[in-house]
Parts: sequence; C-alpha cells; structure tokens
Amino acid sequence: MKPLVPIEVDAHTGVWTTDGMPMIYMPRHFFLNNHAAVEAALGRDVFAKQLYDAGYLSAWQWCERESQTHGIRGVEVFRHYMKRVSQRGWAQFTILDVNEGTGAATVRLDNSIFTFMEPRRPEIMACYMFAGWFPGALEWAAKDTGKPWKLKGREVQCACDGKHDHCLFEVTPA
Repeated sequence: MKPLVPIEVDAHTGVWTTDGMPMIYMPRHFFLNNHAAVEAALGRDVFAKQLYDAGYLSAWQWCERESQTHGIRGVEVFRHYMKRVSQRGWAQFTILDVNEGTGAATVRLDNSIFTFMEPRRPEIMACYMFAGWFPGALEWAAKDTGKPWKLKGREVQCACDGKHDHCLFEVTPA
C-alpha cells in the first residue's frame, strides 16, 4: 500500500520529510514506552500540562507551515491538520463540529494509540496528549483570519473507560 502522505527520504542524511517538513518514523511501542516512562517520572498532571503546551505550539507551527505549503487558510487548515494526523497512526480524528464564529469544536478519536497501551480503566483519560493540538490549530486559524479566539481543549470521553468505543475532545472558549 502506498502511504497516504508523501514521504521523501534524503539519501545522504536519512531524514524523512513530508511536504518539506522533517518527520520521524518509529515503532509505536517505542513511543508508548517512552510516554509511559515520562508520565511515571513526572506524574500525570505535570506531564499532561507539558504535553498540552508542547502540542499547542506544535499544532500552531504545523498549521503555519502547511498553510504556506498548500495555499490554504483559516479553519480549512484545521480540517487539513485533522486529515493529516489521521494518516500518521495517532488515531482517526473526526471533526464532529466546529463553530467558525467562536472556535468551539468537538473532535472524535477512533483507534487512539493510547487505548492500545492502557488497560480498560474507567478513571483514566489516556489520550490527554492530544488536548493542546486542537486549540493550537484553531487559534492559528483564528489569527490567520483576524479573529481573537482564546481556546482550551480537554478530553471528555476516553475509550479506555470500557464504556465507549471512541474518545471525544471538546474545544471551548477559554
């Protein structure tokens, strides 16, 4: 099967790129083991805050670059972002709703990598790493179109609870 996103590998450096953006390819277990180790060392709350901020910044930077690469703007860049991250093995991200007036959004995740790591435990919101991605991308879209959105994202449902087959995130005005 041909990759859903274009991948180029530099013959001299081994660096992988997609649309000119450097990428890293690794086994899922390697990433998940590292994620679990850092969470254990820092504690879930501290690690979640760090991942939120890093995810927010990374989404912002990705949207800025992809907007220039593909000539797309505003919320369309957020839609493109959800499509591209869905093609990279994190989860399937489906935008259930996005309010282009306020930036509020609901995003569904199916097959999140974190649900493969966590046992079924009702008290766990295992996919918190993604929480900053959505407001980061949507606030970039707001800036691009001159809107003053300040947003926050949070996981409100996780497939690890044993009651649901998917995860759900809400983005609301901060």
